[in-house]
Amino acid sequence: MSIIVSISTTADGNMYNRHHSEDITVVKNRTRLLSSIGSDIDSAIRINVDALRRVTQQHETNWCRYREVTQANAGQGMRDGNTDAADGLVTRTPGIALFLPVADCIGTAIYDPIQRVLMVSHLGRHSLEQNGAQKSINHLVTTYGCKQSDLRVWLTPAAGKQSFRIWALDNKGLKEVAFEQLKAAGILKAHIVDNSADTTTDENYYSYSEFLQGHRSEDSDYAIVAIMAE
Repeated sequence: MSIIVSISTTADGNMYNRHHSEDITVVKNRTRLLSSIGSDIDSAIRINVDALRRVTQQHETNWCRYREVTQANAGQGMRDGNTDAADGLVTRTPGIALFLPVADCIGTAIYDPIQRVLMVSHLGRHSLEQNGAQKSINHLVTTYGCKQSDLRVWLTPAAGKQSFRIWALDNKGLKEVAFEQLKAAGILKAHIVDNSADTTTDENYYSYSEFLQGHRSEDSDYAIVAIMAE
């Protein structure tokens, strides 16, 4: 079994509309991206972090919520908002595409070729403040019997330290904290594939923080997609 990990760019178009979950253009962009890697929208499941509602309405305190998905969940959240909020999804089903829109935070794919388990986890400020990278790894170890030395990790671009710092963690950058937590979790540095682009300066990727500051015209997300292929 092999692994496919794809990270879209602005050239692929917007992968998430914060205000309209059934945006036809977004659905078309997702369909085209998935087709380019041999998948389709009905085989994908969107990771719905739903941070705004969780903060303002639910007063969320746990930003490390993970759930397993199977073929029965295929298609959820890809054409609408019909999917449960989570900070990461795990699957043991080949062909299921785990789809995470991001625009400054770190999208993280984690794969165990021995246990044949795939996870995509959202590592933003809230999650990292709660040791989310290490908790993602620990979840795979304790729930699925994975060994840290077997795990492979892929990281998306993220907002750079000069523009976005986690004040609760000594003003460290997102990637800085993520690497520290992955190391503490036992992940080998040689097993991490990092796209080091800074979303706040590299216009090949969307940046929500830059949009909010009026430096970008589009309120949009790119995406990471991961699939176990037989």
